[in-house]
Amino acid sequence: MQFKLSKLHMALTSSAIILAGCSEPQNRWSQSEPDGDIRRVVVAGGPTLGYSARSGVSILEIDGLPFKDLNRNGELDTYEDWRLDATTRATSLAAALSKEEIAGLMLYSRHQAIPAPEQGYFAATYNGKPFSESGAAADALSDQQLEFITQSNVRHVLLTSVQSPRVAANWNNNLQQLAEGIGFGIPANNSSDPRHGARKDAEYNAGSGGTISQWPEQLGLSATFEPSITQQFGEIAAQEYRALGITTALSPQIDLATEPRWSRFYGTFGGHPQLATDMAQAYIDGFQTSEGSDEIDGGWGWRSVNTMVKHWPGGGTGEAGRDAHFAFGKFGVYSGNAFETHLKPFVEGAFNLKGKTKMASAVMPYYTISYDQDTAYGENVGNGFSKYIINDLLREQVGYDGVVCTDWLITGDEGASPGDFAGKSWGVEKLSIAERHFKVLEAGLDQFGGNNDMQPVLAAFQMLKDKYGADAARARIERSTVRLLKNIFRVGLFENPYLDADTTEQTVGQPDFMKAGYDAQLKSLVMIKNADQTLPLAKDKKVVYVPKNSFPETTNFFGFQDPPQQKYLIDRKLLAKDFEVSESPAEADFALVFVKSPVSSGYSKQDRAEGGNGYLPISLQHEDYVAEHGRKNSIAAGDPVVDPEITNRSYQGKTGQSNSRLDLPMLKELRATMGDKPIILVVSVTNPMVFADVEPLVDSIIIEFGVQVSAIADMITGREEPSGLLPMQMPLDMKTVELQLEDVPMDMQPYVDSQGNSYDFAFGLNWAGVIRDKRTERYTK
Repeated sequence: MQFKLSKLHMALTSSAIILAGCSEPQNRWSQSEPDGDIRRVVVAGGPTLGYSARSGVSILEIDGLPFKDLNRNGELDTYEDWRLDATTRATSLAAALSKEEIAGLMLYSRHQAIPAPEQGYFAATYNGKPFSESGAAADALSDQQLEFITQSNVRHVLLTSVQSPRVAANWNNNLQQLAEGIGFGIPANNSSDPRHGARKDAEYNAGSGGTISQWPEQLGLSATFEPSITQQFGEIAAQEYRALGITTALSPQIDLATEPRWSRFYGTFGGHPQLATDMAQAYIDGFQTSEGSDEIDGGWGWRSVNTMVKHWPGGGTGEAGRDAHFAFGKFGVYSGNAFETHLKPFVEGAFNLKGKTKMASAVMPYYTISYDQDTAYGENVGNGFSKYIINDLLREQVGYDGVVCTDWLITGDEGASPGDFAGKSWGVEKLSIAERHFKVLEAGLDQFGGNNDMQPVLAAFQMLKDKYGADAARARIERSTVRLLKNIFRVGLFENPYLDADTTEQTVGQPDFMKAGYDAQLKSLVMIKNADQTLPLAKDKKVVYVPKNSFPETTNFFGFQDPPQQKYLIDRKLLAKDFEVSESPAEADFALVFVKSPVSSGYSKQDRAEGGNGYLPISLQHEDYVAEHGRKNSIAAGDPVVDPEITNRSYQGKTGQSNSRLDLPMLKELRATMGDKPIILVVSVTNPMVFADVEPLVDSIIIEFGVQVSAIADMITGREEPSGLLPMQMPLDMKTVELQLEDVPMDMQPYVDSQGNSYDFAFGLNWAGVIRDKRTERYTK
């Protein structure tokens, strides 16, 4: 469909568009004052069109309405007509794109910080120099960004840190101006991993804003047991994302966290199927739904942010808790035959929304090999390579027709050791990089995460053509293209991808948003012990002692060694509003102890070098743990390239040491010093934890999932009453952790404390005692 434009000429003045040979627009649209190179056309009852004077794009007037001539051909093409639905526009544009342009759409950039760091995985340059030496502005495009936009046609960009909201807005405009001037003028669809976590060093002030509103982690949202709070988060976060130029959220992570040792447990909604389902539904409805004048069509619009739910069909079943970012954790196992249980948050939550958008717009499979679950082809390959997991199960059985994007770097080569952070081509390690891309396309996916290079995608297109013929190959890649383009059309980016930096600053972190996040933090706090009504603190308890924490040498997430250190986990000055901070426990009225829940790595390069298989137990307790009850023979094993001789990943009899093990002697010494004076333990929880070692040493225990220190002070002083509930079980001991089944929810024996309370799912205390309300009635084991 095309509308021929005859005798239409456009000229720009400083404040208006002049259309030669046409009548006045009769007040149906008007031109706003220019913002630098950016022009905006406001349509009465329609969209605002934004474009750059530098991109070569002009405005066509058809039937008295303005349209952007994105491909600069003087005609109104179907994809440029904002009156049409997203599917029609996407289908028309997909048919017109070259294979190179389609390959670019299928790429998803590696992580981009604004400005770019000068060292590490995500380093970049400006005019060949590090940022600090380049003289470039913070919102300038890096050399690498210029290259992947112009040479590889990348239009999906993953953002990490930004210097400020204003810098983010200006960088977005620079990026969009570049993209708009190329080919069909396809705008960039910028995305983000979760970025709303609470900062411990930030003091809450109800009258001030911030760089972005601060909320508890996903697990903390679950601890509220109120999906309405999660939906409110989505609605607010979406406004802040859009103000930053972000139109896709690489979230939520809705894997059922049934394996307590998994390092990504904290980023989930927990392991309770119904709670996780309800939270997923609320989160996505909040992010994706536009209403009223913000709606374009079908619930999508100017406030909408696409969500990419993670990780189909669930990544929370790694054997013995090991994570699939590494070869040592590539296998997800189903010893309890509960594979279908893990589909519930997707099928009944993410794909069954209450809002008009109906389902999450995108899905990311996890790295794991869902071991022995492929009943059609018998393959044990990573989920992103599995035709059964994606085409047969997700596409055909579930009926999902949105974008499916691989997790990052699955087509890359693995490292020299199972403990290296590198490519994650699990199950297809011996294929070439191009063959891996081909296998991803055959499996039914649309996009390659963390890949800025189109060449292996083009090679995969040729393999499709060779195997299935030119027409079938073209039809296959156009199906993916339509899905990808729909997500850009539906949020209005083709009409206006540009931001006003002043509006961005007024929107992001505005006081109302900050307060909503802070209120959610308060509601996420869980009190699980309060012996002798220690809390709220008596008014004469004014002097507090906060001990310093010691950490041994540890292995961080990326496999690097962090040196031993001593540090405070909070800024003690944040307590000065309520307490006098003492350097001596003997002079204090009470102690406030901050610790992290125990975690450890499940693999040791040193053990492997010394002749072992490299595998260690992951400990959730403070004391050293000897794995007497670990499996004698692992369920899955094998690495055909790096470690082919390891056929058993058992760690039975080996010792695991947690990164928090030095907190235990500190607590014992503090208990002896404090005598009968109260000790309040605040645990920053990322995983279920064995409390048997530490619970008897303290008087009160507060569980937090990412909150500001102000929220903790508000609770212990009694200004706020605790209302959160445990979104997981706290195990009796490591034996029950070893004997639970990785895929089965809530199958651990919980710890019972000295007060007789069981640290089970949905347990929590308020000032009156154990909480029992509508939430605990709805969400039961």
